[in-house]
Amino acid sequence: MAEVRIDALSGLRAIIGSASDASPSRMHVSPPQPIDPARDPFAEGHEERTAPELYAVRPGGGGPDTPGWSVRVVPSAEPLLETGGADRAPQDEPELFGALAAHGAHEIVVNAPQPAHALAELTAEQVAVAVDAWRERMRAHATAACLHLCVDERPEAAAANAHTHAQLYALDFVPAAVARERERFGAHAARTMGSDLLEDLVQAEVRRRQRIVAIDDEAVLLCPYASQHPFALMLVPRRRRARFEDDGPTGASLLHHGLSLLARRFGSSPPLSLWVRTAPQHSSRFCWRIDIVPRLTHAGGLELGTGIGCNAVPPEQAAAELRGA
Repeated sequence: MAEVRIDALSGLRAIIGSASDASPSRMHVSPPQPIDPARDPFAEGHEERTAPELYAVRPGGGGPDTPGWSVRVVPSAEPLLETGGADRAPQDEPELFGALAAHGAHEIVVNAPQPAHALAELTAEQVAVAVDAWRERMRAHATAACLHLCVDERPEAAAANAHTHAQLYALDFVPAAVARERERFGAHAARTMGSDLLEDLVQAEVRRRQRIVAIDDEAVLLCPYASQHPFALMLVPRRRRARFEDDGPTGASLLHHGLSLLARRFGSSPPLSLWVRTAPQHSSRFCWRIDIVPRLTHAGGLELGTGIGCNAVPPEQAAAELRGA
């Protein structure tokens, strides 16, 4: 029988199908079309096709905007946020028509020099270098109210460029979803005399083992109890740290492993979105994590109209299948 589950971190509800209702064996992903290297603006040797770089990792040295890099960061060609600029004039009725200038920064982190669709196609070492670059660029925007780094893979997940890349948004406000999580972390700490919500959640998951996919020295990978999407994953550090950009392990090896398991399970890397949730400004209680959402289904009127997730594959079943992959 299906059940409604409540996510401890967000408070959002999800309708989870029963194992007998799920048909995961039918879920398969076709491989994407190959990337044409000659038309790939993010490929090594095409540095002139992007804006001048902001940052790069060049193991052998070399000047900016030249080949020889392993990760490269450039401004977005179509930024959603802009540094500086004038504020908007106030509206006549701000309580009804509120608007602010879109201040902030919007950067592109090219995860590897070779044309690859997905992080799972890279080596574990390449993913570790890319994740370190994510953290370095997040540090460069430490004064932002909220940092959101995300990766969209394949056009089905709204990837504008097929070459694997991350987008970093440095926001001058805290989005409602992040603020809600911040409040729930604080409420849990007050209720438990200082305990961390995510740390307690992961400890409980490890005891149960039903939804654990993998564990290494740095992190835990699991299918969340109230997953809103089939085969969603969450990566959490073994030792609590509020901000991903602070010193310490990044969980890059387990991230690569989890993405590789998804690719094996579906026959190809599925369309997916992943993001780093890090503590916003003025957060006394928080713990970073990485959420991974394969884009295997489309939201319907129930999901869009109510915010209730509909997940036909129970996370316990998804975790078992991924462990078996």
